[in-house]
Amino acid sequence: MPEISLTHYVVLSALLFSIGLFGVLTKRNAVAVLICIELMLNAVNINLVAFSKYITPADFIGQIFSIFVITVAAAEVGVGLAIIIAIYRNRLSVNLDDFDWLKW
Repeated sequence: MPEISLTHYVVLSALLFSIGLFGVLTKRNAVAVLICIELMLNAVNINLVAFSKYITPADFIGQIFSIFVITVAAAEVGVGLAIIIAIYRNRLSVNLDDFDWLKW
C-alpha cells in the first residue's frame, strides 16, 4: 500500500482552494460566497498541518496555527452572517449584484 506523501496533501489542498476560489468568483449568493471562503481556509489548514507533520513532526506549530485560523474563520462567519442578515432585512435579497450602494 503506497504511503501518503506531502505532495498528496498539497495537491488536495490546492484542489480545495481552487474550488473555493472558483466559487467566490462565480457565485451570486452571499451565503455561498461565505461557504467558499470557508473552503479556502480549510485548504490552508490542510497545508499548515501537512507541512508541520513532514517538516517538524515533533512540534505542533501547524496544528496551533490551524486552530487560530479556525477561530478567525468562525468569527468571520459570525460577522459575515450578521451583516448579510442586516442587509437582507433592508433589501430582501442576498444576491451580490444587488449590493451596489458604493457604486457611483
